Amino acid sequence: MIEVEVKGDIEYAIRQLKKKLQLDGIKKELKRREYYEKPSEKKRRKKAESHRKLRKAIWRMERES
Repeated sequence: MIEVEVKGDIEYAIRQLKKKLQLDGIKKELKRREYYEKPSEKKRRKKAESHRKLRKAIWRMERES
């Protein structure tokens, strides 16, 4: 559960909440669930995500050596 303590400035607390939601991935998930996603589109999206993660891991390994 995401919590933000408000100590006066509400605008600051809202910015902190939005930042925490974005880092946690909730904002992205809500946007994705806003509309129905066909199974073929879901499969394509997951495949693209896995390729992105793999490329990122390979890039990190190359950078370390």
